[in-house]
Amino acid sequence: MQLIRSFILISYLCSLVDADELPQGVSYISLDSSGNISLYWTLDYDEKYVKFEVHSPLRVWEWFAIGFSDYGEFYPADYCVLWTGWKWRIKFEDVWTDKDGNINVDTQQDCKNFDVTFHRTYAKFTFTRKFDTCDNEDYIIEDGTTHIVWLKGKGPINDVNNLNIDDAYEKGMQRTQLLKNIEIETIKKPKYTRTIEFKVDQVSVPGSDTTYWCKVIELPEYLDKLHHIIEFEAIIQRGNEGLVHHMEIFHCETSADISISLYNGPCFNEERPTDTQVCKKVLAAWAMGATPFFIPQETGLRIGGKNFNKFVMMEIHYNNPELKTDYVDSSGMRLYVTSMLRKYDAGVIELGLEYTDKMAIPPKQESFTLSGYCIAECTSISLPPHGITIFGSQLHTHLTGVQVITRHVRDGRELLELNRDNHYSTHFQEIRLLKRPVVVLPGDALITTCRYNTQNRENVTLGGFAIKDEMCVNYVYYYPKIELEVCKSSISYQTLFTYFRYMNEWENQNTSVNYGISTNYGNIEWNQKRAENLHNLYDDMTLSMQCNASTGRRFPGDWENIPLTRVSYSLPPPMRICKEKKKELNK
Repeated sequence: MQLIRSFILISYLCSLVDADELPQGVSYISLDSSGNISLYWTLDYDEKYVKFEVHSPLRVWEWFAIGFSDYGEFYPADYCVLWTGWKWRIKFEDVWTDKDGNINVDTQQDCKNFDVTFHRTYAKFTFTRKFDTCDNEDYIIEDGTTHIVWLKGKGPINDVNNLNIDDAYEKGMQRTQLLKNIEIETIKKPKYTRTIEFKVDQVSVPGSDTTYWCKVIELPEYLDKLHHIIEFEAIIQRGNEGLVHHMEIFHCETSADISISLYNGPCFNEERPTDTQVCKKVLAAWAMGATPFFIPQETGLRIGGKNFNKFVMMEIHYNNPELKTDYVDSSGMRLYVTSMLRKYDAGVIELGLEYTDKMAIPPKQESFTLSGYCIAECTSISLPPHGITIFGSQLHTHLTGVQVITRHVRDGRELLELNRDNHYSTHFQEIRLLKRPVVVLPGDALITTCRYNTQNRENVTLGGFAIKDEMCVNYVYYYPKIELEVCKSSISYQTLFTYFRYMNEWENQNTSVNYGISTNYGNIEWNQKRAENLHNLYDDMTLSMQCNASTGRRFPGDWENIPLTRVSYSLPPPMRICKEKKKELNK
C-alpha cells in the first residue's frame, strides 16, 4: 500500500495535531515540550524508506539540523541540515558529528528529495531517508526506539563544515518508534462499547527535568460486570504534546473488597500511601508518538467482574528539559471496553528475570548483560497443546537498561525473535503490537536478555523493585488466557553461594555464606576482571525458576538448579542489502 503522501497534502493535514485527526499512515511527534517544533512521517516498507516533514519556527537565514543518535546524544550523531549561505542560497546536506561535536559533510549524501517552504518566520521542509543507507557514517533506522536529535543555529553561514554543535542556540531530543506497524486497520467497535477516560485534573507540573505523577482512580460501577478492553489511546491536552512523555495504567492487584487510597501526586513522594504499592499490573501503556493500540478482534483484556478490584492507578511521565514552571496539564488515557465479550480472553505473561537481588550488575560497565529464561520444562506443563498466540509486548528495565531482546527457541533451534529494541530507554515504554503474531508451543523456550550501562555508578546495582535497582522483563500480551502468569528465572542459590565462597577463598573478598546476598555483592571490590568473571558465571549458571500461575501457585515440578536453555542453532544476524558496496567488491 502506497503511504507516501505529497508535500502539500501532509502540510495541509498536519496542521491538525491530534493523532486521531491525522490521515492514515501519517505519524507525528512534537520535538520540543512547547509543541512549536513538530515531526511528521510516513513509511514505505516496500522501498524501505521514510518520508519526513519538519515544522519549525525558523528564519530563512538560520540553520536547522535533524537526525538520529544511539541514545539521544548530540554527538556522535547523524544529521540532515538545512542552511542558508550569504547569497540566500538554500542548501540541504547529509552531515555527521564527530566525538568533539564538529559537523562534517558526509561524502555519501543520503538526505534525499528535499523541499522547503518558508512562511515569514516559520519553515516546513520534507526529505526522504532510507532505513539503511549502507553508509558507515549513517544511523540505521530499525525496529524499536529511535532517538531523534535536532539543532537550531544562527546564519547565514559559509559552510556547515565550519560548525560545531555548540554553535546551536537551541537543541533537543525526543524518542519515538519510527517503524510503526502500519498494517493495523481500525476494527469496527461492537454496538455496546463504552469509553473510560482516566485524566489528571489541572496538575501544576514541577519545574524539574523529569516528573512521574500518579493518580489512583476508582472504576465506574458498570464494571461490576465483566468487560473486555479492546483498544486504548492517549488524551493529550493541546499544547502539552511535547511535555507528556509516556503514561501507564496499573490495576491494583488485591482483593475485590479492598479500597485503595485516592492518591494524586508525585509517584516517588514519601507521603504516597503504602496501599497504592499494589497498583502495579499494567493494563494499558502509551509513549510519545504511539498510535491507538488495537487488540486483535478475536480477543480482549478482562476488566471488571465479581472478583476484580475496582481501583487503578495512572502514572504520567512529564519531560520538562526547559524546567518551565507554568505547565498545567489535564492529560490521560482513554480505554474502550465492551460487554460483548470476544471469543478469547487475552492475558499477560511476565518473562525475564525475577525481581531479586540474586542478579547483579557491577559498576563502571559500558556493557553488561543479564538473561532471564522461560524454559521448556515450564511451557511444557503450562501451555495448551495448540500453544498461545503472542500479539503484543512491553519491554521493561529501570535506569541503566539500554537494550532488550526476547529470543524464541524450539528444540534447540532459534526461531525469529519475539521482540528487540537495540536503543531501549526506560523513559520510553509502550505496549507495541507485534508486526507478526508469534505462536509459542509447549516445550518452547523464551530468553529475555537485557544489556546495561553502569558507567556512571560507583556501587553494584542489584535486581529489585526500587527505581535504582534493576529489572529485565518482557510483558507479553497473548491469547487464549491460561493459568501461567510468571515464567522467569534467576541464578540458583547453590551456584550463587558457591561463587561467594570462591570470592572469599581465592580473591580475598569479604564474602561469606553467612552474609546476605546484597551484603556479599556490596562487599566485593569490583574491577574489570571480577566483572567478567561474574558475567561468565551467569553464562554457565544453574537456574532457580518461577513457573507460576496468577494465584502465585507454582506449577508442579522441581524448579531449583535447572540447567540453562542451550541454543544449538542460533539465528543469523539480519542481512543488509547494500547493492553499491557489492558492486565495489566485485570490481
